[in-house]
Amino acid sequence: MDLFSSPDETTNLLPHDGIVNYYGVVFQKALADFFLEHLLNNIEWKNDEAIIFGKRIVTKRKVAWYGDKPFEYTYSNSTKQALPWTKELLELKTVIEVQTGETFNSCLLNLYHDGNEGMAWHSDAELDLKKNGAIGSVSFGSERKFAFKHKRSSETVSILLEHGSLLVMKGETQTHWLHRMPPTRLSKKPRVNLTFRTIVE
Repeated sequence: MDLFSSPDETTNLLPHDGIVNYYGVVFQKALADFFLEHLLNNIEWKNDEAIIFGKRIVTKRKVAWYGDKPFEYTYSNSTKQALPWTKELLELKTVIEVQTGETFNSCLLNLYHDGNEGMAWHSDAELDLKKNGAIGSVSFGSERKFAFKHKRSSETVSILLEHGSLLVMKGETQTHWLHRMPPTRLSKKPRVNLTFRTIVE
């Protein structure tokens, strides 16, 4: 099922076993353009790494990890230590917390240089994260399709994430659903995604 109609953040995009709300554009174009430019040039980006079947893989996609404390976050058998918040990231966090009524203590950022870079099916269910906690996903830059697939039934839901938009995943979403960002030849420009999370100490 594709969901490209007008957003209503009270609508659950998933048919069952989780909650996903799409708030649509929460940062108007001028402000979204400012944050995109700032994030591209001022975040401490590094190529992502993963250990798969004992082999170290380095992606073209870049990542950065920020938080309240130097939290450690482990995924794909690779551990990162959080950098201190920048002023702009704290501003974004405050807006997202007000919009969603949730609180977050960390943020994983992803930089996709163009549509050739994507993300394979996965769920954010690492032990470091608050179980069934909310994840606030903010998108700046090129519009990209974002898809969900149920782990048992394989039914799918997809949505187009707009420049300056907010999507929230919570409840049992990570337990029952996978998500991905498929590559596309249609996108020639960069995209920055921020996923605000809660690390459990």
